Amino acid sequence: MILIIYKLLVIGGVTTLSVVIFVLVLNTQIISDNYSILVDPFKDPQDLFIMSRVLVENIGNKPLTNVKINFGNEQIEKLGTLIPGQKILVSPPNSSDMSFVIVTSDEGIYVKKYYRTPSKMPGMMGS
Repeated sequence: MILIIYKLLVIGGVTTLSVVIFVLVLNTQIISDNYSILVDPFKDPQDLFIMSRVLVENIGNKPLTNVKINFGNEQIEKLGTLIPGQKILVSPPNSSDMSFVIVTSDEGIYVKKYYRTPSKMPGMMGS
């Protein structure tokens, strides 16, 4: 009889622990789906100039407030609030070194991304 009670307690404990872990994982997934952002800094060096832009998109389910892009050298551009699905293209300041950008928001978003450059092929502009 005591062995059966012991087995039931162990099974109950394992089940409870499994449920707690499942809820924590599910809650983390919901939070990350609510507040998520896509950052794509791009630069294309040409012979005489550099074409560059930074794409910022709210890919979460809730608005992001007080969104800021830090281009380095204390150059910060405030984007304000981004609603879900909203995309913004921003040109970096001319004095930016264009190595990376940092995007932040009040919801705890912090994304640091390095600029990507396209592959150059013979015959393409800038190659």
